[in-house]
Amino acid sequence: MQQKYIRIHPADKVAVALCPLEAGTVVSIDDKEFTLTEDIPQGHKFVLDDLDADEPVIKYGYPIGITREPVKKGSWLHVHNMKTALGDLLTYTYDKQDTALAATEERFFQGYRRADGKAGVRNEIWIIPTVGCVNNVATAIEKRAQSLRSGSIEAIAAFPHPYGCSQMGDDQENTRQILADLVNHPNAGGVLVLGLGCENSNIEELKKHIGPYDEKRVKFLVSQESDDEIEDALSLIRELVDYAGSATREPISCSELVIGMKCGGSDGLSGITANPTVGAFSDLLISKGGTTILTEVPEMFGAETLLMNRCENEELFNQTVNLINDFKNYFKSHNQTIYENPSPGNKKGGISTLEDKSMGCTQKSGSAPVRGVLSYGEPVKEKGLNLLSAPGNDLVASTALAASGAHIVLFTTGRGTPFASPVPTVKISSNSALYHKKGNWIDFNCGELVEGTDLASLRDKLFDYVIAVASGEEVKSEKAGFHDMAIFKQGVTL
Repeated sequence: MQQKYIRIHPADKVAVALCPLEAGTVVSIDDKEFTLTEDIPQGHKFVLDDLDADEPVIKYGYPIGITREPVKKGSWLHVHNMKTALGDLLTYTYDKQDTALAATEERFFQGYRRADGKAGVRNEIWIIPTVGCVNNVATAIEKRAQSLRSGSIEAIAAFPHPYGCSQMGDDQENTRQILADLVNHPNAGGVLVLGLGCENSNIEELKKHIGPYDEKRVKFLVSQESDDEIEDALSLIRELVDYAGSATREPISCSELVIGMKCGGSDGLSGITANPTVGAFSDLLISKGGTTILTEVPEMFGAETLLMNRCENEELFNQTVNLINDFKNYFKSHNQTIYENPSPGNKKGGISTLEDKSMGCTQKSGSAPVRGVLSYGEPVKEKGLNLLSAPGNDLVASTALAASGAHIVLFTTGRGTPFASPVPTVKISSNSALYHKKGNWIDFNCGELVEGTDLASLRDKLFDYVIAVASGEEVKSEKAGFHDMAIFKQGVTL
């Protein structure tokens, strides 16, 4: 029998409807019975005791905002009668929490060992334009090159983007760094870097960011220097296919897996089902020596101290403070409201404030200590849990995770989305209705968590699925042939 509502933490002043509840429904929590005074949509909150105006609303055991007016027991609590309590820049104090995880048994996936020693979970040929001017050429090459696939090559994909020229300063450097990160990504068995010739981020500039490379694995083509750039590109792709197509999968320890974690289109169940399951997965992978990366910094606002206090040392704490405040200053520098969140879809799903959203979002981090803090475009170095600077935008953040080294992205959602990223992107639903409705989008269902499945069992099921994906099982967006990428645009355009 499906559970109808849940009080997440004993200190909570609200409960969450796990299915639509009608006015007049009698609920029983902590041996107290009362009647709902109005309809409560799925994922939305109702009040357990009378609340005064300006009283903190407690959910997940923490404040998620304050009431706008007095709210009676059994009433619906949402944006109409509560608001954020967050301010702008804050002062933080390091209160270290010991969250070390015990080691668990080693597991293996079937992956590709690259010549430089890195491990990949896909053997694809990537076409990476240096500048948006050659996007259509890259797409045409991708289409023509499909007939060249052979051996163990699993896809030939282009990654068009609108940048690479008319940018200045750090904005241009960020574009170069993301493109270089993708060139070096081990999921690509071969890479064709397609330039125009006159762009700011031309191939010679990009090589400075790529660093040493295998000339058999990475090829370069300057379109302005070619009589027929498409035919020349196809010739180079044949060479890349010949080189990479003989690669075979072999057992690789999951201690070498890097998994990105992101949510989008969240609803009121995301922080109850999907995100805690991903958090439990993260802890399990880290206990086996693996690595996870959490991003979307604006959706840490309001829950950031939970992450700060799990930092392994004070240096990481200070880096996390800067991570948070730098993003707040980014908003302020563009004269934008820091807390202009959640989105309309989030609100429809039951999320009322940014604190509400952030407390659910950070559930994906599990309980492991923070061992690394990464700037945008910075490759991951430390095993364990890492925090990455990137915005909440789904495609930009997922691309940033891939650029930092994620082999796979776990993407939790309560509303659903078909997008992909440069790496396999596992869509995880927070509710069963979405999973059954959008079977062509959703790969894994966490709605089971309120339907009788326990967290440990669902965590293990997700872990087994990720191992299968790392070993070659395609996710839904891959089956659809989707490969997407987006770069974080932060500066002026010339």
